[in-house]
Amino acid sequence: MLNAVKHLFGAVHIAVRSFIPQDDKPQIFIKVLITVQSLQDLPSTAEAIITGSANNRIFLFYGDMGAGKTTLIKELCSFLGTNDVVTSPTFSIVNEYQVGKESIYHFDFYRLKNQTEALDMGYEEYFYAGAYCFIEWPERIPDLLPAHYSNVRITVAGDGSRLVQIENI
Repeated sequence: MLNAVKHLFGAVHIAVRSFIPQDDKPQIFIKVLITVQSLQDLPSTAEAIITGSANNRIFLFYGDMGAGKTTLIKELCSFLGTNDVVTSPTFSIVNEYQVGKESIYHFDFYRLKNQTEALDMGYEEYFYAGAYCFIEWPERIPDLLPAHYSNVRITVAGDGSRLVQIENI
């Protein structure tokens, strides 16, 4: 992952931290910080996220309204090869896109009133299907998240650029 990110960006800020989980097996988590100055930076950002995901297929997107979560997810879907129109699933809660015979699921849990609504829609059939799942507003379903995923946090800087922080869990 580090070589892929360095190749794409050169001066990316990378922090490595380790932690010992309950099963006493050391694990290393890599945190990557990418500054996105313009929309032209999104293809390489999407490539870094997917290639550096440690085989995670679940991605949790955090950021304020308008930070660019859906825009980045559109680029991720394009990088993965979908020709479908990628739109925000704010009202449908989940959109499905196709790449050949595989599916990509794009969730927006912003409108959920409680986690029971995600249970009612059968979220686990999506999360555990082995497909890519891009989840906006995961903080609405904290008890339903799988054990392994990639966090993607988007922060808007004062100059309008975006700081994208990726961390594999």
